[in-house]
Amino acid sequence: MTKKGGSITDSILAMAGKSPWGSGGGGEDADRGSGSDDAPVPEGGSKPRNPWLPGDSDDGGPRKAANIEDLFKHRQARRGGGGGGGFPRIPQAPGGKSWAPLAIIGIIALWVLMTSVHQIGPKEEGVVTTLGQYSSTMTPGLKFSAPWPIQEVEIEDVTSIRTDTIPEGEAEKLMLTGDQNLVDLSYIVRWNIKDLKLYTFQLASPDETVEEVAEAAMRASIAEVTLDDALSGSGRAQIEQNVRSRMQALLDAYRAGVAVQGVEIKKADPPTAVVDAFREVLAAQQDAQSDINRARAWAEQVTARAEGEAEAFNQVYAEYRLAPEVTRRRMYYETMERVLSQTDKTVVEADGVVPYLPLPEVRRRTTKSSSQGDE
Repeated sequence: MTKKGGSITDSILAMAGKSPWGSGGGGEDADRGSGSDDAPVPEGGSKPRNPWLPGDSDDGGPRKAANIEDLFKHRQARRGGGGGGGFPRIPQAPGGKSWAPLAIIGIIALWVLMTSVHQIGPKEEGVVTTLGQYSSTMTPGLKFSAPWPIQEVEIEDVTSIRTDTIPEGEAEKLMLTGDQNLVDLSYIVRWNIKDLKLYTFQLASPDETVEEVAEAAMRASIAEVTLDDALSGSGRAQIEQNVRSRMQALLDAYRAGVAVQGVEIKKADPPTAVVDAFREVLAAQQDAQSDINRARAWAEQVTARAEGEAEAFNQVYAEYRLAPEVTRRRMYYETMERVLSQTDKTVVEADGVVPYLPLPEVRRRTTKSSSQGDE
């Protein structure tokens, strides 16, 4: 089998006119290629060259068997001249020219397109600055500008309402009322941008300025009312209106470009340290007010009854002046009827009868004895 295979290989190499094992004879080279140690050594004094190893080895030593690492090192050395590999070559354009100028032009065009075309939303406006200086204000729609860094566009939402809660979270915010009491307030400020140019360039921190102005206006308004007004619902509405007016006037003086839409007091409570005592005082005040209301109701009833009796007397007096004798007799009968209806009485009309008989007492004893007999 080996002989037959070797003969076939020798025939193929002979037809090609070249042997991969060097310049030795066909049969001997075939045996060397098959790994046989008994192959004769050519006249040069060295063994046949291994075709899988580099051909520029001059060390004259014994050749080593080829392995996969040697093959890859040899290919890398031919590509980049080092162990790390070379930079991939850029394909050339038709005609042998480079694609680099076209790539640079494309990148510049894309950069100009991205920094020059701006889509402004329906609730937004854009501030255009040219080399850092204000240039114009963009309205909603598709707008164009010079590319960056020549012009820069800053887009802001100017229609949506922004909300600030003061203080944030559950923090305590104590304020002094006009009657020298402390109240813990929590409130909400709603505002939006009315002039984007002023909002962007006039103040360093417009959002923080709005919060500070709101706190100053709230403290000034609370200092003008009493604690009861600050805690009651009717007083809160007036305080909120005063705070909004003060804020808008102060922000307009600052040229902040901000419109205050409203102020809402979320919480108005006494300080935490005295809340129990304050509740007791409030309960006592409510009890006192209830007693006052009951007394007023009783006084109104008594007054109404007295006024009714006076009106009835005036009517009787008017009738008396028309017929004094008849009215006098009628008043006598009415008075006697009212008096006698509340006492026991016996009427005797026969002559010769003793004027006084204890008939009511006899009747009372009779009734009492009959009730005891029933028991």
